[in-house]
Amino acid sequence: MSNISKETVEKVANLAKLEVSEKEATAFAGQLGKIIELVEQLNTLDTNNVEPTSHAIDVSNVLREDVATKGLDRKEVLKNAPDEQDGMFKVPTIMEQ
Repeated sequence: MSNISKETVEKVANLAKLEVSEKEATAFAGQLGKIIELVEQLNTLDTNNVEPTSHAIDVSNVLREDVATKGLDRKEVLKNAPDEQDGMFKVPTIMEQ
């Protein structure tokens, strides 16, 4: 049985640069202790005849095949632009040089 102390929670919170109150540290210690107990229960299961998997269900590629197609006509696209310059969209400057 694993026991997470309030001090351990505070130390980990400090390393993660998180602020936790005394009340939160106490609550988290109890919650984390329960989580570890549940994980330890999983260690008691016999998994010798269970085949290792990376996914619980079969997963296959559902994407379409990557095929090059003709792009959009530049002049047609730039008709929708509020402003254009040298065949490209012109946008307002957002950074000083």
